[in-house]
Amino acid sequence: MFDALTEKFGSVLRSLSGRGRITEENVRDSMHEVRTALLEADVSFKVVKEFSDKVVEKAMGEEVIKSLKPGDLMIKIVYEELVNLMGPVDTNLYLVSPGPTIIMMCGLQGSGKTTTCGKLAKYLVGKGRQPMLCAADLQRPAAMEQLRVVGEQVGVPVYTDPTKAAAHGHVAKGAAVSVCREAIKYARANGRDVVILDTAGRLAIDDELMEELSDINGQLKPHQIYLVLDAMTGQDAVHSAKLFNEKLELDGLILTKFDSDTRGGALLSAKVITGKPVKFLGTGEKLDALEEFRPEGMAQRILGMGDVLALVNTAMEKFDQDETARLQARMEKGKFTLEDFMSQMAQVTRLGPLGKIMGMIPGMSQLTKQLNVKDGDIEGQMGRMKAIYNSMNLAERKNTDLLDSSRRRRVARGAGVDLGEVGHFMKQFEMSRDMMKAVGGLGVGGKMSLLKNLMSGNLNTLGMPGGPQLRVKKSGHMEKKDRNKKKRR
Repeated sequence: MFDALTEKFGSVLRSLSGRGRITEENVRDSMHEVRTALLEADVSFKVVKEFSDKVVEKAMGEEVIKSLKPGDLMIKIVYEELVNLMGPVDTNLYLVSPGPTIIMMCGLQGSGKTTTCGKLAKYLVGKGRQPMLCAADLQRPAAMEQLRVVGEQVGVPVYTDPTKAAAHGHVAKGAAVSVCREAIKYARANGRDVVILDTAGRLAIDDELMEELSDINGQLKPHQIYLVLDAMTGQDAVHSAKLFNEKLELDGLILTKFDSDTRGGALLSAKVITGKPVKFLGTGEKLDALEEFRPEGMAQRILGMGDVLALVNTAMEKFDQDETARLQARMEKGKFTLEDFMSQMAQVTRLGPLGKIMGMIPGMSQLTKQLNVKDGDIEGQMGRMKAIYNSMNLAERKNTDLLDSSRRRRVARGAGVDLGEVGHFMKQFEMSRDMMKAVGGLGVGGKMSLLKNLMSGNLNTLGMPGGPQLRVKKSGHMEKKDRNKKKRR
């Protein structure tokens, strides 16, 4: 996500950070590169110009010119302007009482609207709500069946009326309004407090589509209207949003397909061009891959700083809290077995695609590029690690010291991997075990210091000279012959 844009911003800001003094000429040259990168990312020209002008204006302030660390201040200015460009955003879904709250979902075909309806329903279930879905797209083939399957996967009811469906251009006038009205009656009768209307889409905006959506809006008065946009379509998505907003008065935008190679044009242009905030991001195909949009976190990701808060929130939602507490208790006692290690790996895989998770950790995005880690490499490696673990017998899992060369060869054959991978796996486990023991032995101050280094992106210096040191406490006991050697010296 935003790889090209992040790389360009990183290059420009590094060049400025290396200067002892910033001049107007440096800033303008650098912003010319940033402007080019933004335009290549399909950001609106108007947005690019306003953003660049604001950064240059702030950078020319006396505080920056006279600063001992002008590069750091430039990063702060660019970060703040990116946040201003995309925010502020209130991701709360305001629900009415008594219900049901009616949420109308709009979007062109191919934007991921129907799947996003399911994601939003799952999100609401997680918030303790009782949503239901309504299949109001009566013209697209199999639209009702698709929504029914999505509802089944999420565990929420779906209201459909197949008798109202017809081929494109042959749906009776008012049919969509009728289906939505009946869905709302069903919700009231069955204690559902939110109704999500999956309305019709088209390959392009046309009068017939907008008339149908306007009828639903005018007669049913939905409490909130969201437009689902394909983030990969750049300025085309923003243009569509502007037209939808003129007809419907949107409450917010939901951008999908952020797990793909998104250039960023739609996200960075949307708020300025439409005046409507991006409320959620679709970050994957799974129905739990809907993320509340935080401008601060997105600005950090674009600048290669990660997004620790988003990572923590994701972990809180996806991790098994009982298992996490068990692992933490064992870690603090200085115990960390191979079984614990694999349990920890299983927890991590629940967070989603590991490339996305790496992007949330400060410094890891750049590190994976330096190591030439490609999409799927980490998942593939974790799959092989699991195969190696499954090839061990119970005694070997409990006591890895039993794994001599002959046993390692047997494990490698059973897992279908090279012998060297078994050795690499054991080294990874031993490093994790030592790290966990070290962290468990830190006091409150030490843990706070470690957290500060993690959040500042100082991952590469852990255990390195000049960086935060993690050492396992060792006993002062020495074998007799070693003690005698020490005395002789």
